[in-house]
Amino acid sequence: MKQDIVDVLARLFAEQGGTEYFGEPVTQAGHMLQAAAYAEAAGAEPSLVAAALLHDVGHFTGEISGHELMAGTDNRHSHSGADWLAAARFPEAVTEPVRLHVAAKRYLCAVEPGYFDLLSEASVFTLSVQGGPMDADEVAEFERGGYAEAAVALRRWDEAAKDPEAQVPGFEHYRPLLEKLLSA
Repeated sequence: MKQDIVDVLARLFAEQGGTEYFGEPVTQAGHMLQAAAYAEAAGAEPSLVAAALLHDVGHFTGEISGHELMAGTDNRHSHSGADWLAAARFPEAVTEPVRLHVAAKRYLCAVEPGYFDLLSEASVFTLSVQGGPMDADEVAEFERGGYAEAAVALRRWDEAAKDPEAQVPGFEHYRPLLEKLLSA
């Protein structure tokens, strides 16, 4: 079963992942692989490395495409991706940072001066579709969540992972990590 799920993910990275990443200079797979490489370089826990690797899987598995997101319809890819990963039996330490990575963008734009200025043009657009910066009540609720810190770390790697020249490990590098998480 776990090998089947990882094989499905490998296919998603190889097929849909090779397509454009909605206004960014990298492919979707390239973006997610860069985010995972940043997490790994930072010494993140294996579950958070996996979350960084898989954070945008909802663009592949959700009912509403990323192209529809770029046309102004929130595809809630963070939630659909987290739900898909949970159904595949990934632990919460993987699924919940994935679920919260869009909320973390909204959070950081609300609480960290200058964070908005770090966003790419495409990320600024999707922020507006995804609800804009959080209000005070949303900030307080986000901060009370058990995975807020992990989601913020993931969000920082997510935003940085858009370098078309980056040399990072491919999907197969992460296969043992994913299989181990599915066994836990």
